[in-house]
Order: sequence, then C-alpha cells, then structure tokens
Amino acid sequence: MILAALLWTWTASGKDTVPTVRWTEGNPGCTFTRGDDGKYRWAMWTDDVGVSLAVDSQELQKTRRRHERIFGVLLNVHYRGSGTLKVNPQKTTLEFVNHFHTVRNSLHPDYFSKEIQKKADDLADETEYQIQKHPEKKDEKENYLRDYENEVSGLTRFLSTHSLREATLNPGDPEVGGWIFFETKSKWIGDWKKQETFLLRFRFKNRVFEFPFTLPPSEGDLILRRRELH
Repeated sequence: MILAALLWTWTASGKDTVPTVRWTEGNPGCTFTRGDDGKYRWAMWTDDVGVSLAVDSQELQKTRRRHERIFGVLLNVHYRGSGTLKVNPQKTTLEFVNHFHTVRNSLHPDYFSKEIQKKADDLADETEYQIQKHPEKKDEKENYLRDYENEVSGLTRFLSTHSLREATLNPGDPEVGGWIFFETKSKWIGDWKKQETFLLRFRFKNRVFEFPFTLPPSEGDLILRRRELH
C-alpha cells in the first residue's frame, strides 16, 4: 500500500510515465514538524522508502546575506526495501513558484566549489589591480576580498563534507543524507516576498518525490531555537 499521495504524470499521448509521489498535508505517510534546531521538516513515506526535507527557518534571510546567492535544503533518504535503491541528488530540482515558476537544477558540490574558488582567485587579482589604481580604497577593497575569501573557504569545506552524494542503498546500508544547494541569482528571481512558495522534486529511477512547501509555512511563523549549553 502506498502511504503518501500517488499521482501519475501523463504524456500528451495519454500514456503514464514516471509516477509522482506528492507530499500532502494530512495524508498518511506525510508529516510536518518544527524542530528546536531552527528547521522545518517535511517527511513522506511509501512502502519501501522515506524522504525527509529540512529547511532552515531563516534560509530566505541567509540567502540574501551570502555573497553566493544559494538556497540550501537538507535531504535524508531511508530505504526499507529488500533490494537496492540508487540515490542521485543531481537530478533534484527546485521550482520558485512565485518567480515565474523558475526551475533551477541542483548544484554539483565539486564543480560549484571549483567555480567559487576561481571567483575568489579572480577577485584577488582584480582587487590588487584596483588598489594600484585607487590606493585610497585599499581598506575597503581588502575587507571585501577578505570577507569573500572567508565565505568561500567555509563553503567549500561544508560542500566537501556535508553535501548529499550519489549512493546505492540496501538493507545493510539503508540511509543517506546531506545538503543540496540551488542558485537563486537570476533575472527571473526577484526579491523575496513575505512568504515564498517552492516545489522540490527529488527523482529516483522509477518515481519522483514532490515536496511543495512555503517559507515561512504560515505568515509570522517563528521557531524558538534550542540554546547549546557549554
């Protein structure tokens, strides 16, 4: 029995293609929680696999504070079948519903790391050139470069150690989790609204899991974060 809502995607000829499993509030197998770690969590189970999506309650604000305008989600996949299940995060997409339904593919963590490192190297060269032309702006230029290099350094380490990677799950190794990021810099994606609606699609070989979600889930929604005791 399929616990979550199961839809079928139809082609123009009327033939069914890949089935879509969609998170729907109140349906068996679909849950939503607010964690004391500051994350909203949407989870969905079918007979053989469960997928959970976690998003930081302040992700919209964090996205606009970063030099690299990326939007991050935390995904966990748990397999309870008897065979194998291939997980490929590079097939994941995020639809920005309020922004002309713009769809962005997930960023490959290794390629993205190389890209932003090259940006940092290019910025260092440009900063040196600009300081020679405008020595009075030395402090301003160096501070900006330092901020960007620090962000790139931290981000590349995070991508290396915490990204969701390709995996093959089985009864002996049933779970995998990690972060996926999406680029938000686009002429079609403008300023964030008070509430933003998204649609995340996570693809397996024989089905697609869809998570429609809104940030915040209700206007003015607030999560009280747990304080770490030292």
